[in-house]
Amino acid sequence: MTDTEKIRKRGRPRAFDRERALDQAQALFHVHGYEGVGVAALASAMGINPPSFYAAFGSKAQLFDEILARYAQASPLLDVLDLTGIDPAAALASLLRNAASAYSADPALAGCLVLENGRSTDTDAACRARGCRDVSVATIRDFVARSHPEQAQVVADYVAAVMSGLSSDARAGHATDRLVAIADMAALAIRAMLEPEGR
Repeated sequence: MTDTEKIRKRGRPRAFDRERALDQAQALFHVHGYEGVGVAALASAMGINPPSFYAAFGSKAQLFDEILARYAQASPLLDVLDLTGIDPAAALASLLRNAASAYSADPALAGCLVLENGRSTDTDAACRARGCRDVSVATIRDFVARSHPEQAQVVADYVAAVMSGLSSDARAGHATDRLVAIADMAALAIRAMLEPEGR
């Protein structure tokens, strides 16, 4: 091997690891929110320069859309609604308990990325995050509607409101046992909503 070939081999840049880059971007958006992270910080965390960032992701907003979809797809929270034959009140109780645990599992990434960015001061980013949230609310509503069509929307809205509160409390540093206690209390209200009148 010639000296020139050795120099070329040493100087060859590492291959761009897109998944690792997305992990880094997701963590930044989770911790700092959309408005708290600039393109320079994102590019630095990903190990690329700003021109390469735009070439790979288009824009910060497009990257955020990809992160939201990725986060929602990877979240197992709604999986409990896919179980056949499960009592809807029990399923929603499990959903809330799982959310309480997930939102507080890692203090460095506390809360829900989607719900917290729905409170963003950047109007466009907040709208994008709330759109992702609305998909989850619709999934919960459709699940409840299979057995309780008349209560489906209010129950879905209530579950979403509780999850938003759990996320906020997790961000404030509340311990998992406190969040689970809230989830269990909310589960009692959900069961009451879904029980036939007169029982």
